[in-house]
Amino acid sequence: MNFSDLQKSALHLNDLYEQLEVKRWGRVWSTQELALGFVGDVGDLAKLIQTHAGVRDIDDCKAKLGHELSDCLWSILVLANKCGIDLQAEFARNTEELVAYVSGELGK
Repeated sequence: MNFSDLQKSALHLNDLYEQLEVKRWGRVWSTQELALGFVGDVGDLAKLIQTHAGVRDIDDCKAKLGHELSDCLWSILVLANKCGIDLQAEFARNTEELVAYVSGELGK
């Protein structure tokens, strides 16, 4: 699956979630609410990373870790879209700048 496919899949799921939100609550989540959900997922991810490192005990860590990483990626893709950010272009630009900086620090 390429980046464009990931985006399409994430946005399709978001469309379904928004339909469910309207059905249940009469409105869709705001970007602030999506960001808060993301923060919760990051907290869950941190606990699973601790488990993976051996300093916490959570059953079925590997499967849960994959699930939580996927949840975080979904949130990032949706938030970028809602905020009008071309995440693919930003990632490429930012990575290129950081490679140049770190390479410079290493004297390469």
